[in-house]
Amino acid sequence: MVSVWAEKALLENGWAENVLIGISPDGLIESIETNQPSAGETAGILLPAPANCHSHAFQRAMAGLTEKRGPDASDSFWTWRQLMFRFLDRLTPDHVEAIAAFVQMEMLEAGYGANVEFHYLHHQPGGVPYANIAEMAERIAAASATTGMGLTLLPVHYQYGGCDKRPLGPGQIRFGNTLDAYAALHAKSAEALAHLPSDSRIGVAPHSLRAIAPEDLVHHAEIAGANPLHMHLAEQIAEVEEVEAAHGRRPVEFVLDTMELSARRCFIHCTQMLPHETEGLARSGAIAGLCPITESSLGDGIFDGVRWFENGGAIAVGSDSNIRISLSEELRTLDYSQRLRDHSRAALATPDKSTGRRLLDAINAGGARASARNNGSLAVGRLADMMALDSNAVDLIGRQGDTILDCYMFAGDDRMVEHVWSAGRHMVQGGRHVRREAIVSAYARTMRELGGAI
Repeated sequence: MVSVWAEKALLENGWAENVLIGISPDGLIESIETNQPSAGETAGILLPAPANCHSHAFQRAMAGLTEKRGPDASDSFWTWRQLMFRFLDRLTPDHVEAIAAFVQMEMLEAGYGANVEFHYLHHQPGGVPYANIAEMAERIAAASATTGMGLTLLPVHYQYGGCDKRPLGPGQIRFGNTLDAYAALHAKSAEALAHLPSDSRIGVAPHSLRAIAPEDLVHHAEIAGANPLHMHLAEQIAEVEEVEAAHGRRPVEFVLDTMELSARRCFIHCTQMLPHETEGLARSGAIAGLCPITESSLGDGIFDGVRWFENGGAIAVGSDSNIRISLSEELRTLDYSQRLRDHSRAALATPDKSTGRRLLDAINAGGARASARNNGSLAVGRLADMMALDSNAVDLIGRQGDTILDCYMFAGDDRMVEHVWSAGRHMVQGGRHVRREAIVSAYARTMRELGGAI
């Protein structure tokens, strides 16, 4: 059994000091004792490390390349999307593996304990499947084996170019599968996880109401079974208008009326919701998968977080396009967006929980459900997904209790993250991934090969 001792730790029942945690060989927390002398691996301030609920790993290699305005003065999500399509035609399986490993390394160094990969880049340029239909899924799994990061893999079903079921365009054909082909892809992708540690998981991801036939959602639910099902929902105004024109209901109204919702359903973005949609979806038990940095970058809109929480809604947080991988900044951006919209302060705090505590608790609980991962708190029987902040960080000196979290999110940043464990695997030590040099080298080689892809 591995032992980790921390000066302070946020346990399931609150803050404690001089905490000794025992971790079993299968990555579970086996024991927790407080007021113990230092022993084993040591840490400053120990927190549960949340799952990153939504990532498109390959887009990390595009970061910073889409900040010029095109010839159309109304540059938007849709023009960014065309640039993304041009970029991805250059990517090989080797590139995808190197990029995914770099992304997961950055996630771990930012404090995430696991990654939920919304994986839709399946085929060769031109749309012809690889000889192994799950070639790209296997590369995501190989990246996880390199980084030691827990993985929930969501193979994506993407079939149509719009709600009218038009064929996929040139930029989309690497994503495309019929429902039967998707079922085969999903089964083969599940096999790709067999070589990973036992905490890896598989799920299902119909891409969006634009990209699949709504009548197929029942089949996606059958394939998912007890595993998570994720879908993009209500991200852009044009998307909402297209769905409403085709189906007579806005996207959130559609899923509320037609889908069986539960705690294993995660809808990504939900930045274009009316009040009744926010209230209904929050009360359904489904999770809102929020990606505030990407949503800001793409001009998606502002998630109605205050109303969502007032109606008991669950959230998780993800890095989506990976334009910037920063857990603290995702949370800060989420909260500041509420303040800017409502001209308020501490918009997501409650009388008994500060902003930092409420958000960390929420994304740990929601992330555990969205990833189908037995993490989310420091408690016996849970996976040892843990992050440790440096107790000597200038902005944490003398801070106690939940104020530590507020200073981390609003005065500090991810440079405070000193250690991270994923299912007990101690992958970040002294703020750096233990395999950083090799991972960065492979990523740099990939970037040189891609050159000026856009």
